Amino acid sequence: MLRAGASSTGASAAQLSTQRTSGVRVSDLEREHRRMTRQPPLPADLGTRFSVADALRAGVSPSRLRKADLTRPFHGIRTLSGAAFDVVSDRHGRELGPAERDHLRRAHEYATVMSDGQFFSHVTAAVIWGLPLPRGIAGRKGIDVAVFPPSRLPRGQGVRGHETTPRLTTVRRDPHSGLLVASPASTWAMLGAILRDPYDLIAAGDAAVRDWRVAEPLTTLAALAAAVGSGRRVGVGSLRAALPLVRTRSASRPETRARLTLIDAGGEEPELNFDVFEAGRKIACVDLAYPRLKIAVEYEGEHHLLDPEQWARDIRRYERLAAAGWRVIRVTKIELFENPSVFVARVRNAIAERS
Repeated sequence: MLRAGASSTGASAAQLSTQRTSGVRVSDLEREHRRMTRQPPLPADLGTRFSVADALRAGVSPSRLRKADLTRPFHGIRTLSGAAFDVVSDRHGRELGPAERDHLRRAHEYATVMSDGQFFSHVTAAVIWGLPLPRGIAGRKGIDVAVFPPSRLPRGQGVRGHETTPRLTTVRRDPHSGLLVASPASTWAMLGAILRDPYDLIAAGDAAVRDWRVAEPLTTLAALAAAVGSGRRVGVGSLRAALPLVRTRSASRPETRARLTLIDAGGEEPELNFDVFEAGRKIACVDLAYPRLKIAVEYEGEHHLLDPEQWARDIRRYERLAAAGWRVIRVTKIELFENPSVFVARVRNAIAERS
């Protein structure tokens, strides 16, 4: 005998209620949901990001462009939701940080609607060229787009428009990304109005002229000097002060900061990325060095600790340096950026012991 609320199949009334809604079976609802959410395919040649104008010319209907599988990063642009952004490293093969990668993604999205005469500038140009920036600067939500007069100033949500002149700014197409952008020298000159910490401005200059372990530098010291001297601009005083301290062998923003911290503390300027030889054989390359005293300074980035193979190589390298009589001072991000006086004291003590 069946209890109230039970069926001959053993299903309860609650279970039955999940199978029917207003007399419609779940399977019917699921089919209807799939029908409503199924989107007509887009033309393959549009790619994962495209302008509305291009889509309409390709025969895509306006209603299709309003579907939920498309996002609207900027006015007149659509991107496929969830589409991967395949640029994960810079031109030197180093992994991009989250802020830089997101900024670069937005630049590529906006490039689909850039009009003639527009090019990327300022912070966006620095990200494209791979010039190091503080996280708070690289993480700005807007992108920088510039024009020469009489072109119309770029406007719109998420876009910072700038007007400059051919005298102050040269423009190039970046061979790595394909984007039209202010040249590396012009980009560095633009950063004079943005980077308030002189160490950061010098680090960006170091990256622009770096010729150590790269196929070719982005630009030259002469080009930086020409950009600074091209005319009046905001931040020119900071640029003039920074230029004499820019070096071609610095490989990172922390290396630049370590060098400048020691100099500003009254110390001798260290050699950068110095090759150490013992008995005619290269045993290591150290970030900063005082060769006469056999003192090396090594910046320990987070990747050194998180990559087991890198950590193992570091240990072997430090052992070789110790065996050759070198004193290695290892500095971390917290010490260098938050407690530089501790770092300076450690280097001073090592120099005093060996002088």
